[in-house]
Amino acid sequence: MRFSAVDIGSNGVRILFAEVYRNSDGEDVFKKISLLRLPIRLGEDAFVHGKIRKQRAEKLKKTLSAYKLLNEVYGVVDYRICATSAMRDASNSVELRKEILKETGLEIEILKGKEEAEMIYENHVAESLNPKGCYLYVDVGGGSTELSIFKKGKRLKSESFNIGTLRIKNKIVKDETWIEIKEWLLKYSAKFDPLLIIGTGGNINRLYKLAKLKDYAPLFYKQLKVLNIELSKMSQKEKIEQLGLREDRADVIVPASEIFLKIMKWTNISEIMVPKLGLADGIVHELYNKHQSKIKNTH
Repeated sequence: MRFSAVDIGSNGVRILFAEVYRNSDGEDVFKKISLLRLPIRLGEDAFVHGKIRKQRAEKLKKTLSAYKLLNEVYGVVDYRICATSAMRDASNSVELRKEILKETGLEIEILKGKEEAEMIYENHVAESLNPKGCYLYVDVGGGSTELSIFKKGKRLKSESFNIGTLRIKNKIVKDETWIEIKEWLLKYSAKFDPLLIIGTGGNINRLYKLAKLKDYAPLFYKQLKVLNIELSKMSQKEKIEQLGLREDRADVIVPASEIFLKIMKWTNISEIMVPKLGLADGIVHELYNKHQSKIKNTH
């Protein structure tokens, strides 16, 4: 069976097509067929101007029109389109969603911060580690950072904060928001004592790659600190030419590393596991689970 998902983020739009099948051991296998990322940067409009302006709105419409055709070509069983922080903040998001629905027949769901955190957990990464362990999920995006604490496979706490790479880049993160996230982390890390951080999002994936780590080896605080210092010394041009970063990644990777470093410091957690999964993967898992439930209910 094939499923697809769209994650309309603040920095980029990710489109995932996946094949899901059950292997000979009776395990469900999720295989990525195609993953597209388009640097539309809705957050540059939403966070700075308060709304998504015409040029970026048109790019989003064209992206989803093409996505609809690709769904037909791939023979997708089910799909879901979810938007996060930029669409949550934009004053014209309701109007834009109506326009897209009218023009393409596709409906965009705007996830609340906590819903976003829960959807990311649908990947069940922690279950492949120690199912009885306690973990802090951290997803850093362009507009927000989602935090969730899971223990023995159950979500204990989750929260979303308006701290993201584009907000930092544009100097629009409020001091009180930093205080809120710090207090939340201090309170719940002391209460539940998570073993490690499970980090998701494009920036932590790229930082992991720059650290030259493989096979789910942990990324340590000291390694991330060194990367942060080295990247901070480089110009935008140097990051693009020497490290091969895309332009829309090169200007936000330092803010992302700073968010993760602060979280690690406040929680006293020295390791991050980077499974290279994100919201789109979580959506596909949720769609598959829903499909399986329907099959069970019909028998």
